[in-house]
Amino acid sequence: MLTHPNIDPVALSLGPVKIHWYGIMYLLGFAAFWYLARLRARKPWSPLRPEQVDDLLFYGAMGVIVGGRLGSMLFYNFDTLLADPWSLFRVWEGGMSFHGGMLGVIVAVWLYARKLGRSLLEITDFGAPMVPIGLGAGRIGNFINGELWGKPTDLPWGMVFQSGGPLPRHPSQLYEFLLEGVVLFVVLWLYSARPRPTGAVSALFLVCYGLFRFVVEFVREPDANIGYLAWGWLTMGQLLSLPMILAGAGLYLWAQRQPLRGDNS
Repeated sequence: MLTHPNIDPVALSLGPVKIHWYGIMYLLGFAAFWYLARLRARKPWSPLRPEQVDDLLFYGAMGVIVGGRLGSMLFYNFDTLLADPWSLFRVWEGGMSFHGGMLGVIVAVWLYARKLGRSLLEITDFGAPMVPIGLGAGRIGNFINGELWGKPTDLPWGMVFQSGGPLPRHPSQLYEFLLEGVVLFVVLWLYSARPRPTGAVSALFLVCYGLFRFVVEFVREPDANIGYLAWGWLTMGQLLSLPMILAGAGLYLWAQRQPLRGDNS
């Protein structure tokens, strides 16, 4: 049995200003995206020039923040939103949803792609391989905060979280870091290293993330204010992941009928 180290979520205090580890993880994710995206933008097949990556990151960051907050309140805290609409703007209280952030990014990137005269899928195929780095960093942030832990377990790596009571639990944040961060990054990076039809890389991201999230939800404690939605096991995270898997599978089948784009050699 392991014990969570109870790391102080505040990394640095400068008078009234507190810098949280979770925010630092977001910044690291954005910085890694920017660096790798500029490297990819130098390739002859890239739909973007290196200097355009800065704008892509700005649009994407806005989509993550706005969509993530809206998704958190609509999907997981709707009753709170109805009772107190201003809670939507109290972002310092926490609460970000991946699925909401993804929808926000899609809208933001669509607007940017339109501005460039490119298709949405060209831009999402370009950016998808770097996204898992941010996802993994976010899960490390969850682990540092001691939140979003899993169900009780008797496995040797079960971990006692201060906020989760005396029972050892699955460190589900680390499972998601491994699958949604490390594994997904490797899969997408290697897959996109060769010419692929338009939409194929984006489709693989949707399918893999959806499957990874769906599986981990079986050992992750459901949100206390929602619980299970059906059958004593279906969670909100699984319900929101199912459309991703289906949309990704459909997009992948459609992409296989498209010509190869670019030369990634």
